[in-house]
Amino acid sequence: MVNSRIVAVANQKGGVAKTTTVASTGAALAEAGRKVLLIDLDPQACLTFAMGIEPDEVQFTVHDVLLGRLGPRMAIAATPEGPDLLPASIELSGAEMQLANRTGREYVLREALAEVADDYDVVLIDCSPSLGVLTINALTAATEVLIPMQAETLSHRGVSQLLETIDDVRRYTNRDLRIMGVLPTMFDARTRLAREVLADIETQYDLPVLPPVSRSVRFAEAPGAGRSVLSTARRSRGAQTYRELAALMMENR
Repeated sequence: MVNSRIVAVANQKGGVAKTTTVASTGAALAEAGRKVLLIDLDPQACLTFAMGIEPDEVQFTVHDVLLGRLGPRMAIAATPEGPDLLPASIELSGAEMQLANRTGREYVLREALAEVADDYDVVLIDCSPSLGVLTINALTAATEVLIPMQAETLSHRGVSQLLETIDDVRRYTNRDLRIMGVLPTMFDARTRLAREVLADIETQYDLPVLPPVSRSVRFAEAPGAGRSVLSTARRSRGAQTYRELAALMMENR
């Protein structure tokens, strides 16, 4: 029985700051003294790059783990910022097809994490921008899901689709999966649309809306340094918001 907190950061719409949220929250938790594992479950490997590891130079990745070639401990790498990382590479793009005919394919990540999750206080999974086998694996392995969402109409529609998938996962593979809440990202409180979309999410779906992360160029600058915004702009409003999110996770443990 895994006792650690496993959070899937998911939204099938791309460009909503899933990777930024995983990297920054992971760094904030490590800064607070927690043991953290980040999992890059996106074939684009943006989290791997953002954490200071070159995807093309990694010997073992989450792809090897999902296919049963090796245990997760052999693939986990330390990062300059503190959290450990189960990295990805472009190889992961073939995993959906390779897992398609495997019995119990939805449980592969859960079974792999059973070997290491109790070594960590929190595991954060950066999901791919889709609702395919990889994301289903993340939701099946997770104790809860965090939904980053840009406050705009298309992202709003994506939440509805994701909630349907979460309902299916609860029905078939993970009945205890909880929704931590919606995290507004790239938020501009000056626009009426942003405020209206958030209000609608809270009322229409009855989901908690977490403190929004304001739009800032600091987030775009951080991955180039292979660090999170907590290192590159540690006193910025964005860095502080992710510290608050990390504190919320620790309080609700």
